[in-house]
Amino acid sequence: MAQSGFTPISLYYSTTASALPTAGNLVAGELALNTIDEKLYFKNSAGTVKLLASVAGSTNVSSITFGSTGLTPSTATTGAVTVAGTLAIANGGTGSTSTTYCSLTANVTGTLPIANGGTGSTSTTYCSLTSNVTGTLPIANGGTGSTSTTYVSLTTNVTGTLPIANGGTGSTSTTYVNLTSNVTGTLPVTNGGTGVATITGVIKGAGTGAFSAATAGTDYVAPATATNFTAKQTFTGATASLASAFINATETSTISATAATGTINYDVTTQSVLYFTTSASANWTVNIRGNATTSLNTLMSTNDSLTVVFLVTQGATAYYNSALTIDSVSVTPKYQGGTAPTSGNASGVDAYSYTIVKTGSAAFTVFAAQTRFA
Repeated sequence: MAQSGFTPISLYYSTTASALPTAGNLVAGELALNTIDEKLYFKNSAGTVKLLASVAGSTNVSSITFGSTGLTPSTATTGAVTVAGTLAIANGGTGSTSTTYCSLTANVTGTLPIANGGTGSTSTTYCSLTSNVTGTLPIANGGTGSTSTTYVSLTTNVTGTLPIANGGTGSTSTTYVNLTSNVTGTLPVTNGGTGVATITGVIKGAGTGAFSAATAGTDYVAPATATNFTAKQTFTGATASLASAFINATETSTISATAATGTINYDVTTQSVLYFTTSASANWTVNIRGNATTSLNTLMSTNDSLTVVFLVTQGATAYYNSALTIDSVSVTPKYQGGTAPTSGNASGVDAYSYTIVKTGSAAFTVFAAQTRFA
């Protein structure tokens, strides 16, 4: 007879192994028995089918503790405890759902790589580094790279020269000068010195040779020292200022006891004024050039100009400049007054001035004038 507050239930059973009742098979409070598995199930009020009992004499295990010596159920039980899932390598497992591995003790065939925990060799017998080493064990494998284990003591037993690459000095001597206070003699330029014991003033170098004192007017420009410039100097000035100013300036003249005749080479690198003091003996040609080895075209740039003067002494019979060439190429000058001279001036000095303007490559315009001085 039913008790107050309770409802009669139904009990079902199955003889199929591993058959489990589902929530649809039972109503809350009903029981299901699997006679093969010896398991009893019921459906709770939440609609979930629960295992109520399994195998006479066993109890449920609510949790398992993973200890250092194995698996320990938190509730005493009889029978086996089954661990499901994959136990991580970090927890002492294999990280795999398969537990079939070779036994390294007896089942290894072939060579198990070092990266897989093996030795890289088909043999598992290794020498004891304490007493059994034979041959040469490479440095990369923890050896010395030598069949001998006897080394010198760097404290007392070094003989010969220990190379710098091996931590030595590359020298049999360990005595070096103290660069702070003990340097004597001359330290070469290649070793960071000057190559001289003392040095003052402005200095100049010569590659790997010793430094030396520079000379004013030769090695550098000094305001109070005459300086010879062997290269063309360009003074560009600015839009609001001139490029240069000369006070008491001179130009170089060449005075020669020569009579004007034939072709006269006028070298602009030698003088600005050429003065022949012997009376001319015939009409002449003036060839203006840089010098015997350098053309005027090479010396001048397009838009450059220069002026030179040729002074010719005349006797009772006067002669004149009948032709002009530049770098041996004929040029027709533009004469002051519009007419080229056809004679000279007797018993005096005729001055010929030539202003040369370079208008292009090997192209020149010359402005000329003849003036008599007596």
